[in-house]
Amino acid sequence: MSTDATGGRQRTRTRGGLRRDRRRRSFAVAFAVVVGLLVVVGLAGAGIAALQGPRVTDVQSDPAAAVAASGSRFIVTTSRSLQEVDPAQVTVTPETPFTVDTSGRSVGVRFTLPLYDDTEYTVRIEGLQAVGGGPTSDVVETMRTPPLEMFLLRRSAEGDDTVFRTDLAGEGVPVFEHPHIEDFRATSSRLVISVREDDRTALIVTDRDGGNPTELALPGEGRVANLQSADRGELIGYTYTADDVGLGGGVESVLYTASLKDPDAEPVAVPIAGDEQRVTDWRFVPDSEALLVLTFHGRLLLSASSGADAVDLGTAIAIDGIARGTPVAAVERVDGLVLVDLGDGTEEPLPLAAEQVRPLLVLPLPGGGTLQTITRFDGLNPLGTSVEVVEPSGTRAVFEAPGTDAVLQTCVSPSGRYAAVLVAPDAVSNAYDLYDVPLPEGLETHIVTLADGEPVVALTGFDASWCQVPPQ
Repeated sequence: MSTDATGGRQRTRTRGGLRRDRRRRSFAVAFAVVVGLLVVVGLAGAGIAALQGPRVTDVQSDPAAAVAASGSRFIVTTSRSLQEVDPAQVTVTPETPFTVDTSGRSVGVRFTLPLYDDTEYTVRIEGLQAVGGGPTSDVVETMRTPPLEMFLLRRSAEGDDTVFRTDLAGEGVPVFEHPHIEDFRATSSRLVISVREDDRTALIVTDRDGGNPTELALPGEGRVANLQSADRGELIGYTYTADDVGLGGGVESVLYTASLKDPDAEPVAVPIAGDEQRVTDWRFVPDSEALLVLTFHGRLLLSASSGADAVDLGTAIAIDGIARGTPVAAVERVDGLVLVDLGDGTEEPLPLAAEQVRPLLVLPLPGGGTLQTITRFDGLNPLGTSVEVVEPSGTRAVFEAPGTDAVLQTCVSPSGRYAAVLVAPDAVSNAYDLYDVPLPEGLETHIVTLADGEPVVALTGFDASWCQVPPQ
């Protein structure tokens, strides 16, 4: 009985072992089949990929930044490392200047001017080819830019002065209020507002929505003028005059810069080459942190933001403006208006909108040409003021004001698509306020397109954030 029982148990274990062996063999066979299929699929995929050009795996862009400033990039990443892409292989529609760089699996298209707002851009790259050769492929990708916004200042005799954010439909939202706002500037992430508090000047830095206000350190007790912001680096500048100038030897009209990234840091005085440190006018050079400075002695100097490496550009009376995209400055010399190329120092006479008529305002435009403001007279009586685009192809008026109104300032949107024209209606009876830089109490900012002069919107207020300098 025991022998039979033991033998039965042995036979049972043998049958169980055989079943396990069969399962192992079945699993091994199935695993081998799956691996084989994966290898086949992989080889097939590799074969197909080898027969195709590089494919797009990712696209990166920042449409909001592309509208606000030059230098934004549209980056296309592909499935394979790429041969160098020539700019001739790239087309951007609508047409805009750009540069191209290739790095590994990516192609970067850098826009050298800000893009038009509320516009769909198409980037086409032809003949993409992997390193080592093989088939080519074409890429077509699109990006839509957002509607344009701007900031305006509105002074009030009855209540607080207000900085507004507005679109081009005229829908304004107040972002900062204060009893006395002299001026403000906007950077890519912040607002800096010049105010008067208890008969002293203060600079207040906020987010672009007016939040998180912080007071910026100043050189001392004194007055700030000609506040400006650089296109790069969250850097601002201003001229500063101490309250005790002429009494205790305080500084007068000295140029200072400050970083908005560190409000507690001490502002830095910009040393001016030569004995004269007083500045009568100055500009940040667009798309950089370089400075163009005009001293009290009439010397025109181009330098780094630190004041280093200054280049003497001769004598001048005034700086009218500097173009974005191409560093060309409109400068008034003793013998007339000229356009100075800040890249190589060469200059040429300013082509005039009207023969023998000196424009009131001149602003170089992105991509070439100038915006000139001309007032025509009948004897001593003004007939009217015209804002005109002057290009090699001709001259065209984009804005007209009657002889009763005064045009105080013109500014251009970052892309050069629009102009902002600051107008004081009924100038004779439009009383001035009592601010450090007094202005008529009634002011209107008219937005027009530069292509055809089409009116876009008229807004109450001044100091459009497109402007490089405040009204002067």
